[in-house]
Amino acid sequence: MQNTDPFSPRCRKARGALSNAAGRFDLAREAQDDGWWQEAPDPSVATEIRNELARSLISYNRSPDLPFDRSINPYRGCEHGCVYCFARPSHAYLGLSPGLDFETRLVARSNAAEVLRKELSARSYKVATLAIGTNTDPYQPCERDHLLMRQCLEVLQAFNHPVAIVTKGTLIERDIDILTDMARRGLVRVGISVTTLDAKLSRRMEPRAPVPARRLATIRRLSAAGVPVRIMTSPLVPGLTDHELEALLAAGQDAGADAASWIMLRLPREVSQLWQDWLHEHAPDRAAKVMARLREMHGGRDYDPRWGHRMRGEGEYAEMIARRFRLACKRLGLAERTAPLRTDLFAKPLQPGDQLSLFS
Repeated sequence: MQNTDPFSPRCRKARGALSNAAGRFDLAREAQDDGWWQEAPDPSVATEIRNELARSLISYNRSPDLPFDRSINPYRGCEHGCVYCFARPSHAYLGLSPGLDFETRLVARSNAAEVLRKELSARSYKVATLAIGTNTDPYQPCERDHLLMRQCLEVLQAFNHPVAIVTKGTLIERDIDILTDMARRGLVRVGISVTTLDAKLSRRMEPRAPVPARRLATIRRLSAAGVPVRIMTSPLVPGLTDHELEALLAAGQDAGADAASWIMLRLPREVSQLWQDWLHEHAPDRAAKVMARLREMHGGRDYDPRWGHRMRGEGEYAEMIARRFRLACKRLGLAERTAPLRTDLFAKPLQPGDQLSLFS
């Protein structure tokens, strides 16, 4: 990956990535001097959002590492700007950089709810829990204006379709009316990701995500409304946030979470260089230790994508973290596994022109 960075530290303030290097499908990107240089202040990197009409929405997977086989993403890219985000390489498929483009050049799939309704209405559709937020956050800042996540939730509510949501966004509180209704029927579970309790560290790693205390407040509010919530201590960063594991779990349990999970920091493709650049600027005294631990868990590599290995690594350090997690969950009464959401209530609502049942 070409390490070009036309942006000064001032203009990329409140952004996670330090560079905007070309993705693996856009290898020719480089800065060119057109001869018209003049002294001028660097412009800030603004967020751009373009609309896209989706042809399909539900993505299926067969990964044995995941507890779901289908998911949707109303948005491409994520303005939260978490520098460690494993989804960054997906922006390369759009001809965009996994760096600053991922967090500044977003795509809103404006017909997401319409396409979702169509796919759920298909005769061949077989119901199973649908995951949202596993790639990009559905409650990132642009959701406030676009309302795509709420529209999709309204469709799922109408179909009595089970859904598992992962987010850092406190905007999920806006949809408590829908979530509470679905929770009463065993149709929803929410995971709130809290990576650290250190607000300053969070602001550097996750520059436009809510601060940790605010995310814990969201757990508290959702739990109080009867929505089951999991505290997700993900990703856990060796040598940087790993010492907080027990404190994170305790804070989540105190806020009302009834379950917990953890995933080790993952550095697929372009994420590795983006992360290492971030480490050298923001935590230079920890950089060598963090990368040594990661490579220790991945056979000397920055990342090993093998199923059954990629989420947590292997070796003594990975096993120690797993033991600490299990012991803390047992002490705090946090479940590692939860009961499956209900699928027996799924029903396709009547559409205009449908014939009413004689027995309704």
